[in-house]
Amino acid sequence: MTYPAEHSEHTGEVERRAADGDPIPDPGLHEPPPRYTDVDPSANKRAERQVVGMFTLASVFIVASIVAYVLFEIEPSEGVSNVGDVQVSNFALGITLGLALLLIGIGAVHWSRSLMTSPEFAEKRKPLTSSEDVRQDTLASFNTGAHETGFGRRKMIRNSMFGALALLPLPAVVLLRDLGPLPGDSKEHTVWDEGVRLLSDVTYEPIRAADVDLGQLINVMPETFRELPEHGPERLNERAKSPVMLVRMLPEELSPAQGRENWHIDGIIAYSKICTHTGCPISLYERTTHHMLCPCHQSTFDLADNGKVIFGPATRNLPQLPLAVDDQGYLIAQSDFTEPVGPTYWERGTR
Repeated sequence: MTYPAEHSEHTGEVERRAADGDPIPDPGLHEPPPRYTDVDPSANKRAERQVVGMFTLASVFIVASIVAYVLFEIEPSEGVSNVGDVQVSNFALGITLGLALLLIGIGAVHWSRSLMTSPEFAEKRKPLTSSEDVRQDTLASFNTGAHETGFGRRKMIRNSMFGALALLPLPAVVLLRDLGPLPGDSKEHTVWDEGVRLLSDVTYEPIRAADVDLGQLINVMPETFRELPEHGPERLNERAKSPVMLVRMLPEELSPAQGRENWHIDGIIAYSKICTHTGCPISLYERTTHHMLCPCHQSTFDLADNGKVIFGPATRNLPQLPLAVDDQGYLIAQSDFTEPVGPTYWERGTR
């Protein structure tokens, strides 16, 4: 490829000055080196034919996609499975439309790089600050507007306007109040209490400690839940706060915190099923590691270590329900939860 003489001279001058350490002048605007399609008429015609061929072939594939849509029925025909029809139809439409889009894209790029002109142009950078005349005119206009409105002289009007604007956000407080009562201590108390039996959430039958297998997880509910009204907000609220999961592991695998040594029954422990992050129900248990995963945001808790958070956005351990066994061998609660259940908010600690 042959470049113009002035292009070669300019390039040599720039290289010489850069080697000598001299300042390199602004080269200004100059034409880019010519392309092969600019200097060779036959190459220009060949590139044009290539672009036209790609666009024409793309049109053929578009028509073929319409034919494929008509030819391959999606509805099942006699003796042919619906799955097969859908697969053939999707394959034909995907191939034809995909090739059509690919050819259009390649043709457009080839057209722009080989045949379209690309002259250089420059736009001078404007000053970042306004001139002094413009600044003075703007200041004069502001002062004139302030004088005509009397904003500085009519203090009563100005102050009353500021007072109205200051009171404007207050209705938002009333609107926020309509969102419902504050939780208060409602999350600190559930229907679990001393002597309340644990019922299976599937059979609604009490659970014997001897019937819980090693590694088994059982979702349970309090027996007193039966005494609540069948309908109404009280039943819904207590139902939302009371779900508990029961797990059995080897006693030597547990690491109970101080004061919780007698909260399990031969390795059987119980925790709230409500994630302490945003309140999602926890259900994914890994038996070998005793980790419980929340499916919403992947908070992970170690059930063998007091429900400790080991991963994820949760900041509080899972509340643990202290367990005991009654005279008939059924699992019961020693008391209510000793800490609030549910998600953490600013009125709670991090434990």
